[in-house]
Amino acid sequence: MLSPEEVRRLLDAAPGFKYRLLLSLAYGCGLRASEVVSLKVCDIDSAQMVIRIEQGKGRKDRYVMLSPDLLDMLRQWWTAARPQGWLFPGRPAINPLTTRQLNRIFHLAAEAAEIKTGATLHTLRHSFATHLLESKLDIRMIQALLGHKRLDTTAHYTRVATEMISKVVSPLDRLVKKSKKDEPAK
Repeated sequence: MLSPEEVRRLLDAAPGFKYRLLLSLAYGCGLRASEVVSLKVCDIDSAQMVIRIEQGKGRKDRYVMLSPDLLDMLRQWWTAARPQGWLFPGRPAINPLTTRQLNRIFHLAAEAAEIKTGATLHTLRHSFATHLLESKLDIRMIQALLGHKRLDTTAHYTRVATEMISKVVSPLDRLVKKSKKDEPAK
């Protein structure tokens, strides 16, 4: 998992606006590489502030939040590139950018940001889930955002940080506070 500071460095180190946007979508929405490259212009719903993620194979589509910052970046991208079908067309433009190209972009940015943790593009998805958990978002909402059917799958994505663990108040501490009047005589 990457810390928020490492994610910031990674995004800043992306080799250009398009690549920063691609990596921002992966982290900011918790998307898989295949979901990022499969985005279409019509998947962006600025009125509802959501992005539709097509699931394929008969599974239901899901929606993820669209932050105002991401919407601004997407509008800048649309103004500059005017994509028609795929939000990030490949070569030829009838195909989307490939996940292999997206992975290459991630590794270039990670190297430039001097991230040495052996991180992969999928680490951004883990970081998304963990950072939401650390901000006290309900794990069921994280499950929905990640598109998991089973909660135990989501639990694998959420690496509970040591800082969070140290802030947990033990039930013993609560009992002791209630029974302070039972202190030993001096």
